[in-house]
Amino acid sequence: SARMGLPALALLLAVGLLQTQASPSARSFQLDYEHNCFRKDGVPFRYISGSIHYARVPRPAWRDRLLKMHMSGLSAVQVYVPWNYHETLPGVYDFAGNRDVEAFLDLTAELGLLVILRPGPYICAEWEMGGLPAWLLWKPNIILRSSDPAYLAAVDSWLHVLLPKIKPRLYQHGGNIISVQVENEYGSYYACDYGYLRHLLGSFRALLGSEVLLFTTDSTRVEELRCGTLQGLYATVDFGPGSNVTEAFDAQRRVEPKGPLVNSEYYTGWLDYWGEAHASTSAAWVARGLEDMLQLGASVNMQVVSWQGAQPSGEYMFHGGTNFAYWSGADYKEQYKPVTTSYDYDAPLSEAGDPTEKLFAIRTVISKFQPLPVGPMPPATPKYAYGRVALQKFADLLDVLDVLCPSGPIQSQFPLTFEAIKQAHGFVVYHTQLPWDIPDPVTLGAPPHSISDRGYVMLQKEYQGTLERDRQITLRVTGRAGDTLDILLENMGRISFGANVSDFKGLLDNISLDSDPLSNWLIYPLAIDTAVQQGWPHTAIPRSSSIGRAGPAFYTGTFETPGIAWDTFVKFPGWSKGQLWINGFNLGRYWTYCGPQQTLFVPSSVLHVGRSNNITVLELEGAPLTPLLLFLDRPLFNRTLSHSTLDTE
Repeated sequence: SARMGLPALALLLAVGLLQTQASPSARSFQLDYEHNCFRKDGVPFRYISGSIHYARVPRPAWRDRLLKMHMSGLSAVQVYVPWNYHETLPGVYDFAGNRDVEAFLDLTAELGLLVILRPGPYICAEWEMGGLPAWLLWKPNIILRSSDPAYLAAVDSWLHVLLPKIKPRLYQHGGNIISVQVENEYGSYYACDYGYLRHLLGSFRALLGSEVLLFTTDSTRVEELRCGTLQGLYATVDFGPGSNVTEAFDAQRRVEPKGPLVNSEYYTGWLDYWGEAHASTSAAWVARGLEDMLQLGASVNMQVVSWQGAQPSGEYMFHGGTNFAYWSGADYKEQYKPVTTSYDYDAPLSEAGDPTEKLFAIRTVISKFQPLPVGPMPPATPKYAYGRVALQKFADLLDVLDVLCPSGPIQSQFPLTFEAIKQAHGFVVYHTQLPWDIPDPVTLGAPPHSISDRGYVMLQKEYQGTLERDRQITLRVTGRAGDTLDILLENMGRISFGANVSDFKGLLDNISLDSDPLSNWLIYPLAIDTAVQQGWPHTAIPRSSSIGRAGPAFYTGTFETPGIAWDTFVKFPGWSKGQLWINGFNLGRYWTYCGPQQTLFVPSSVLHVGRSNNITVLELEGAPLTPLLLFLDRPLFNRTLSHSTLDTE
């Protein structure tokens, strides 16, 4: 992703020109330094491309989204590969179902789209830990994105699995992948380790061959271009609408005096953070910037722009999609800023894959430079408002630890991080007892930067309040010796950009009572998703003892679809914060009172036709007295609690 923009919706403008003397008969994609362009099969070539993240789109919707991109006039798509989505544990790989990257690439080829591949190993993309697997942090001193031998060994073992799947799909070998990015905006990272970039260059060349075009992407800042570029890797830049196009490409020219001008990420929109206003970028502004680049002859990826050549190429974030489950990342700007579940990005194709005004404005610009495919733009997918669904409380979370942590707790004198107990995502319960009577309120608290990321505190199973990273780190409590203290820690997503990507989760330091550290902990890593995927809690008997009690609890309900399953959006009137599953599929986090996002996207592919759909909600702070969900036919992105209509719609 771009640091200045987000991956899901970057506009990539690249006007590229390729390497010289290709014989017209051989398939080739090269840089022509003499004419400052790309050459495809020996002929000057410019691409206009858009970004799509297959990991943010359910597999049954891949064809629809790619077809709409093709019908918009794009000649290429830019595709990230998130390492942590595929290597879930060291040496354990998942390329099935929604993770079948080869099937996705084959679909791009079937639809006649070229591919610009960004396999990392680090991708940013506002994705959990920038695509790096959390298990790298099992070695707490590891230096990520550097020549650290432990890091390089993990990278090489991954590239030896991934890149052999890519090689036969390269353009030179009869496939549709025209170029491959190495790392991502490495110049913005503090390490500035040329040995690391050289190592990656060697690995990519060894596994992909000598002919494939390898490139880097960085911002236009001099320092970042100095640390992020390497001889042997073609240097491209990224910037958004509103930038001075000529000045931006001058920056690229300082490191690449010849060759195509390329903007690898032209931002068509921006992402949302929890608790901030919904981001939007005007269609006219994006279209005008795109046209300016194309007139300069750039290749554009909406995320990329190139410039100067026979014709322009470009790319941008065309379709953002959704951060399902726990995959959303976070930024750190003075404080921790987690990314919303929706990755709509105000992109030309909406989160649900619908063409927007911005898409048609971009399509009109493209039509001035090259013919559009014949035929109509596929329509928006049908939506259905299934209406209200009543939920019932199933159990307080602390009453079902036997189900959620079947192997039992880990005993430790002091708290351990998620990484120390090998829990990547989700939730962990830290349990101990008060060591003495506390008749008058005292401070329960943690040092700064040691709550990662939210801690829901229960005394004698009664919810006391929430500790929050970089915000509230103390509560006032009373109690008696032997009273149970439970803190449910939530990982809200690892930082995906900057020097803080070693983002350990859980309790990173001691919890203290009046400055005395608490000890003798039982630590429960929760496997909630495993239980829910196996049918729990719908197959179990409710354990709800206290209907109105606040704090972490599970709620269940069912609804039927009338004969056909359509996409829908679910709203949480009066709920606080939590996680939603339907039919065992984790649809992501909701955070109603924080906003701006008020609905979660429910793709039709997760729904059952002709039988009940099982809803499971984990509410972390407090459900409404009448717990119900509202299924709508449109999303609500831009509301926060200050809008009093929130719970009445």
